[in-house]
Amino acid sequence: MSSGAPTLSSLLAHADIVDHEEILKAANASLRKSKSDLQAQHVRVVALLKLDRFDDALRALEEGGDKLKEASQIEWAYALYKSGNWEDAINVAREGLETGDRGLLYVLAQTSYRLEEFEQAKQVYVELRNRIREAQHEENDLRINSGAVDAQLEWKGQGHLVTQKKPGREDLEAFETAYNAACGSIARGELAQGEVLLRRAKDLCNASDELSDEEKKAELLPIMVQHVFVLVRQGRLEEAEKLSSEISSSDIPDISTRHIAQVNGLTTSISPANPYLSHRLFHSVPNFPKSDQPFDYQSLVLKQDSYVLDLLSLKLNGVAKSTSNYLSTNPSATISPAINSISVINAAATAEGATGKAGIKAILPLLEKRSNDIGLLLMVVQLYVLTNNHGSAISLLESFLSRLEQSSTPADQDVRFAPGLVGTLVSLYSSQSRRAHVKQELAKAAAYWREKFKSRSDKGGSSGVLSLLKAAGTELLNSANATDIEASRAIFTELHDTQPSDPAALAGMIASHPSGSDGSEADALPAASRLVAGIDAAALENAGVAALPLPSNVAVKRPAEKAAKEGKREEPVKKKRKLTAKRTPKDFVEGKDMDPERWLPMRDRSYYRPKGRKGKGRMAGGTQGGIVEEAKPAPSSGGGGGGGGGGQKKKGKKGKR
Repeated sequence: MSSGAPTLSSLLAHADIVDHEEILKAANASLRKSKSDLQAQHVRVVALLKLDRFDDALRALEEGGDKLKEASQIEWAYALYKSGNWEDAINVAREGLETGDRGLLYVLAQTSYRLEEFEQAKQVYVELRNRIREAQHEENDLRINSGAVDAQLEWKGQGHLVTQKKPGREDLEAFETAYNAACGSIARGELAQGEVLLRRAKDLCNASDELSDEEKKAELLPIMVQHVFVLVRQGRLEEAEKLSSEISSSDIPDISTRHIAQVNGLTTSISPANPYLSHRLFHSVPNFPKSDQPFDYQSLVLKQDSYVLDLLSLKLNGVAKSTSNYLSTNPSATISPAINSISVINAAATAEGATGKAGIKAILPLLEKRSNDIGLLLMVVQLYVLTNNHGSAISLLESFLSRLEQSSTPADQDVRFAPGLVGTLVSLYSSQSRRAHVKQELAKAAAYWREKFKSRSDKGGSSGVLSLLKAAGTELLNSANATDIEASRAIFTELHDTQPSDPAALAGMIASHPSGSDGSEADALPAASRLVAGIDAAALENAGVAALPLPSNVAVKRPAEKAAKEGKREEPVKKKRKLTAKRTPKDFVEGKDMDPERWLPMRDRSYYRPKGRKGKGRMAGGTQGGIVEEAKPAPSSGGGGGGGGGGQKKKGKKGKR
């Protein structure tokens, strides 16, 4: 050991710092003389990591035993992280929380990021930024990594943990931070803002003096792949197809990113693609290595794409069987997109693509078997809405939620008052103008979430819960009931305490206060003149204002301009009702005006003309108020005798038939 150490030290002193192969050779030579040389073992591990030989580094650590692992904790954790052993890596790196070792904290943050424990990763980066005085040169890297974590939180639906939504000036000075800000905007659905930031990231990357042309090309590829995704989401397929043709998938080193680029390319084609060829291209990608696995939300979309291509390729039985096996392992009610999206695909395969009433008939038996399947439930509700059967949709959703509400399982209660389900029911109520039911449902959901978050530090909950609370507060504020207004005030007060910078919460709190505001709080709201500064009221009025359809029993007014041209006064025009089959006459012709006198007896109608001599006499003498002609005298008979009394014979009575 004593002879090996000086040799290694002398070699390292004369070796180039980037010549890791020579350092590795020197370490191996020293270890041949003394296998227990701890310094040589450590140097060999570091050299292997520098050469990206992570599996070899792990083997060297195992050969060195516990002493080497204890002396090389950072290297051990990093080797585990880079080789894809993330669970083991995070267990080793967690010791950095106790020792405060910055190297271990960095590995812990990166490993938490790959394990999608983004909340923990964010906390570690906050800790590192609070101790930035220890390493001033790390500030830029910390900002880049923190921005990536914020973007992933948005993608995972935990955007309420992101403190900075809008990018700052420093975020627009480097292409990495601009790209992360763009991803965050895209995850929130702000596609236009995301596209602007993506273009900014491209310009900054091209203008960078620190990158070579090859490095710029490598950095631009993921930005372009993300840009194609945004263009497809916006429906700008021609631009997306053109940009996708400029991307060479073979030049992308990451297999997961390369596969996503290929999938985006399949969706950008304007002309209908051959589903069998698309299926072949989709499955031509090699297996993902352990160190380059896509995130869960990416895997979910890729899995859905695979099933959709199977459906287009008419592999209906295979899709139905595969998805049924997957759903059988998750029988409980859940709002997980991963499960509910597969449920919809399973229903599509079972119904063989049928929609409308035929689709409902095919899917309802599935819902009876999987009564807790929310994805299937929402699909049936959607089919009812498409067939204009809102009543059945409401009844089905109400019965499902009522059953969940009676459950004693806390998880079922979270599903019962999930913002998405509550919003669906509220939308159905609104389509039927059932305002009382809307208020009742929102108030019940708001009371549940307020009670649930009383004992938690996260008082506001997710972005969906916050939106639900705002909707409930607004609906209760419109009520004339003092109890409802008091509940609205409590909701907006809690929202304002949770998010002081939210103008909607502040406005609701001021509006629900019985005596208004003292002025200081109202000053924090944006001025109305600034909100409408860029709005042309005249142009909006000329363009027309969209209005909700009126109920069938409300009269519709004709346009004033049309009435003026006709020289008539504007009058309400009643909407014609469609006759039911029971009330439709046998000789009814669509589009033909119906007889206005059809309700009168036939003999009282103006166009009634009886036939025959008896009928004419009956019409002349039997019509009340008609003209009666005077009777003419009968002519006298020939001869001298005077005329007799009556000249007609009296008829006898008819016999019984």
